[in-house]
Amino acid sequence: MKHVLWTEKYRPQTVADCILPERLKLPFAEYVKQAMIPNLLLHGGPGVGKTTIAKAMCEEIGCDYLVINGSDESGIDVFRTKIKNYASSLSMAGGRKVIIIDEADYLNPNSTQPALRNALEEYAGNCSFIFTCNYKGRIIDPLHSRCAVVDFTLKATEKQKMAFDFFSRVQMILAAESIEYDKKVLVEFIKKFFPDFRRILNELQRFSSFGKIDVGLLSCLSDVEISEVIGYLKAKDFGALRKWVGSHDIEPTTLFRKLYDNMYTIVKPESVPQVVLLLADYGYKSAFVADQEINVMALFVEIMMGCEFL
Repeated sequence: MKHVLWTEKYRPQTVADCILPERLKLPFAEYVKQAMIPNLLLHGGPGVGKTTIAKAMCEEIGCDYLVINGSDESGIDVFRTKIKNYASSLSMAGGRKVIIIDEADYLNPNSTQPALRNALEEYAGNCSFIFTCNYKGRIIDPLHSRCAVVDFTLKATEKQKMAFDFFSRVQMILAAESIEYDKKVLVEFIKKFFPDFRRILNELQRFSSFGKIDVGLLSCLSDVEISEVIGYLKAKDFGALRKWVGSHDIEPTTLFRKLYDNMYTIVKPESVPQVVLLLADYGYKSAFVADQEINVMALFVEIMMGCEFL
């Protein structure tokens, strides 16, 4: 049991146990009450609970369901061999079946997604589909129109309560795992990764191997220091930048945010809009590229060659 992922071990099994704003939980609870899940498209950032709520509804109703990872099985073959066969067969439990397609934004938009458009209608009497994605713009419009679209983006007024709920749940998990922790450190840790609950649990499980969550954890997760990067960009030192990127294991989103927060100290005002567009473009690409280091270096090259520095 020591090797079980906390994200799976402590995944909520009911809608009520999911950490979400009430405005989102209410319709899902109604679907469970009616034992009828419609076709859904759930979109939002990573780790906010899209797949968790989908599984929780199925578990609470007790219906048969199949989970497919769209990033691993994105081609038309998965539709022909898995999705079609499952959706067309009757449930052993006697009710409706559900197919959860996780990371559906990775499904081929030229073959798999158009095929699913017809499947939603053909198997409507027997099977419901739940699509989860980070980028709803990568899902074709005909699928949008055939699903109830739910945005998991948190409103500003909801974030404080959600963070508190995360804190309470994490305390319960650490207590269950007999892990000592410093409350102040835990608060800072959650603030750093909020609202990515999956990331919070994965990182805590990784550091819990040391037996205690204390200030040592924060030192390992200190903010990225980009003063060196700024110097290399201004000097147009490609070699030094490549060495820096290769020697730092940094999440691209963290690095991009740091550059965004500091861009007024890096480039002249007239170059700020260009930096914003580049960060948005390469931030989007980072979700799909095979090599993050090359993607980051490509961003740096565009900034070096196209922007005016202070």
